[in-house]
Amino acid sequence: MKSWIGKTLDDRYEILSLAGYGGMAWVYRATDRRLNRDVAVKIMREDAAADESVRSRFCAESHAVAMLSHPNIVAVYDVSHNDALEYIVMELVDGVTLLQYMEKKGALPWNEALHFSRQIARALAHAHSRGIIHRDIKPHNIMLLRDGTIKVADFGIAALENELHEADGEAIGSIHYIAPEQARGELPDPRSDIYSLGVVMFEMLTGRKPYLGDTIQEIAVKHMNADPPSILAINPSVPPELEQITFRAMCADRAKRYQSANELVADIDRFLNDRESVFPENDDSVQNEEDPEELSRRRKYRRFLRKNAGRIGWLIGCFALLLTVLGLLVFLWNFWLHDLFSPAVRVTLPDFIGQNYDLVAANEEYQSTYTFHVLYMVDTSHEPGTILSQSPNPGRSIMVTPGGVEVSLSVSTGDTVATIPDVSNLDYRAATAVLRQYGLYIEVLNSYSESIEHDRVVRTEPSAGVEVNTASLIYVYVSCGTEIRSLTVPNLVGLSEEAAISQIENSGFSYGWSQHESSDLTPGTVVGQSLDAFSSAEEHSMIYLTVSDGPEVQS
Repeated sequence: MKSWIGKTLDDRYEILSLAGYGGMAWVYRATDRRLNRDVAVKIMREDAAADESVRSRFCAESHAVAMLSHPNIVAVYDVSHNDALEYIVMELVDGVTLLQYMEKKGALPWNEALHFSRQIARALAHAHSRGIIHRDIKPHNIMLLRDGTIKVADFGIAALENELHEADGEAIGSIHYIAPEQARGELPDPRSDIYSLGVVMFEMLTGRKPYLGDTIQEIAVKHMNADPPSILAINPSVPPELEQITFRAMCADRAKRYQSANELVADIDRFLNDRESVFPENDDSVQNEEDPEELSRRRKYRRFLRKNAGRIGWLIGCFALLLTVLGLLVFLWNFWLHDLFSPAVRVTLPDFIGQNYDLVAANEEYQSTYTFHVLYMVDTSHEPGTILSQSPNPGRSIMVTPGGVEVSLSVSTGDTVATIPDVSNLDYRAATAVLRQYGLYIEVLNSYSESIEHDRVVRTEPSAGVEVNTASLIYVYVSCGTEIRSLTVPNLVGLSEEAAISQIENSGFSYGWSQHESSDLTPGTVVGQSLDAFSSAEEHSMIYLTVSDGPEVQS
């Protein structure tokens, strides 16, 4: 990897420090000299740029997103592409991801979750109106500012990054938010983004994902076939109408989902203005079955509501406004006012440059105050482990947050030649950290193994003990378990439920669960299966059954 720190792109963007990386690009903090503002610069990695089709898609997506202008979307200021590099310049967002916020808070108050959901839906409505689909809505790609403003990031680009990076497991989080049609391999449309937002809403309201499983395939099948758990059973404080809004957004059937993000925004607004008008009940449908006295009371109650509709609506509106204000105050206290009225602890950032990184990292005083992000760089003029630069700069006075002061360090690898260490059987995350200390660049690939546990290193290429130049690319093969055989799915329709389950397990597959529905077949007979009979599927794949309850009883 070429380091861009300290360089200026197109005589305009001065690269200051590494902020992060994704499946296809490095993200840097930079200064726009022309406009004198801080920005984020996303530079495509060399290995991704080598693929002409990827470069073309990256360029097309970037230009399309640059046309978006909305307060709830991370702005793209500039796009540059030439033979040397591809990069985009974006708004630098000072905040946390929605994922980080939820990890800290757990289930959110329903009014706060709705406040965030409405902003995300408005961002989607704006993008969809210009023909742009995000394709990878999840808490990881949603930024939250201190004032409660939502910023949706990486329209069109996040999904492309996941396609390139899913081999090393970085994109696995997307399966928890994927729309059923995307799981089936169909083309996404705006309703696919709405489904993913519905899943995010479910997670904000409950503090958990709707569908879990041991494998990606198992989770995908649940998105396609399962009904989500009751939100109210998990969090009884959620209003029932809000549960219905969420379930309609994440309906597996595209035709029954909200057909546009604007529809979702409209239902949220109606809910906030008057909960009773979101899903009115049709009382007349049961009049013939009700006791006359009970029906009379119901009619009197409806007349009372109609007579006092204005006053009741005003009271409900005031109550909703009060809850919203209280939720905002709680949010502001946690993220701003608490710091404002609490005794602020500030530190003057030490000068780490020239020190040995291992000694700095081992210093207990530093451990309790700083969080270090390290980028190893080839530099033969300094001893290995020497800190070459830091960001923020030494001497700055910085307030200590609960997560500590984040400091980015560039550290020398020393020699231009490195002997590849033996990282076999290490967890691949620990192994890549070791290899990067030698100035090596890593590409993680999956490999089947009978003896090495899942997520542990099987081998490297070149192998351990080989001398290579620093900055070389090393392939790390990571175990994804024993090789999975492809088996033929048995025909289970017509069998009893007990016999079908036995057949599933004897054929090398796993039984998921059964759902029951009315059928002309004998009760207990299998009338459907999730995997088509006689098709090929991986060993241990889950099979779900549909079982007859007998003919529907006519009233």
